[in-house]
Amino acid sequence: MADAPTADAPSRRRPVAESLREYGRGIAGGLLFSLPLLYTMEVWWAGFTSHPGSVLGYLVATYVLLLGYNRYGGFRRDLYWFDVFTDSLEELGLGLLVSVVLLVLIGRIGHGTSLQEAVGMVVVEAGTVAIGVSVGTAQLGGQHREENEEEDQKRLESADHIPGQLVISFCGAVLFAANVAPTEEIVMIAAETQPWCLLGLAVLSLLLGGLILFQSDFTRAHRFTRRRLRRDVLAGTFVTYAIALLSSALVLWFFGRFNGNGLSVCAAQVVVLALASTLGASAGRLLIQS
Repeated sequence: MADAPTADAPSRRRPVAESLREYGRGIAGGLLFSLPLLYTMEVWWAGFTSHPGSVLGYLVATYVLLLGYNRYGGFRRDLYWFDVFTDSLEELGLGLLVSVVLLVLIGRIGHGTSLQEAVGMVVVEAGTVAIGVSVGTAQLGGQHREENEEEDQKRLESADHIPGQLVISFCGAVLFAANVAPTEEIVMIAAETQPWCLLGLAVLSLLLGGLILFQSDFTRAHRFTRRRLRRDVLAGTFVTYAIALLSSALVLWFFGRFNGNGLSVCAAQVVVLALASTLGASAGRLLIQS
């Protein structure tokens, strides 16, 4: 039998007006992060050409990312898992709805579009939209900005929760990388960039990640990062860059940027895109938690 609810337990029911405000914030956040993708031709093509299994996998992966963000980085961190699952499902549904409406309005889905093409386009677009919905719902409201000692302590504890921080970093990296990865320019830059320039990009990415997380106090970064020892700073910087590389590779693979390219060009694409992903995994991670 479940325990009786206490005064300190979070309420699972929200007033209709508050729910509508949250939906509004979510739609604003979804468009804020994903509008460039909704207007990008390469993303539409990815929806046309992706295998149904890949599209389904992309949808499932998006839901997993939403679960991670809502559990570890969202506004209501202390919600029950049931609320995390339902909130994530709502945000995914809202992302799908926003994608359908906008793709219809800009003429990408019409009478001549097959069901498979329409579903592919909507799901591919909805991934980033849904993550933006989640971030927008949590971050565009004003009532949680007031700092207090108890909230600061929770944030310090969250900085020690390594799986949660990794998930949030990955969310930030994907948000940034997904806006660039579908374009042909990434392949062009990778093919034309000299090896020493790629090494310079990698070093720059590492420096930016470390600077944002541990030195600049960007959006009061000390609430989410620990600087006990030099090795903690080095480990945090390299782990952030590793997440940036991984997210870059996964996003490039999904959008077909590796098809027909040799190993050296594929690796170069990952390094080039990792600059944007590192910004997402560091600055984006702090922004979507602050």
